[in-house]
Amino acid sequence: MPVKTHQVFYFLALCEEQSFTRAARRCGIAQPSLTRAIQNLESEFGGRLFERNRSNVRLTHFGLFVRPDFERIDRATAALTRKVAEIKGHDPHQA
Repeated sequence: MPVKTHQVFYFLALCEEQSFTRAARRCGIAQPSLTRAIQNLESEFGGRLFERNRSNVRLTHFGLFVRPDFERIDRATAALTRKVAEIKGHDPHQA
């Protein structure tokens, strides 16, 4: 199954926040939904992306390996959104 853009967004938020609770809040979703999305991503990739313990979350070696690609996907998605908005003639941050 292909990676979805929301999974990329969730992955990067979790990298930066190092907490499922804070990352979920940042993404505007419930924490169990974020956890499930990350678990699905790990299942699709066949490996753990994050080490989890009670006090924090951090990237595994595998997570460190895929992070640059996820960052590129995120930048490309943002650039595409801006280009489409320019063609349509409005601000990409407006609905």
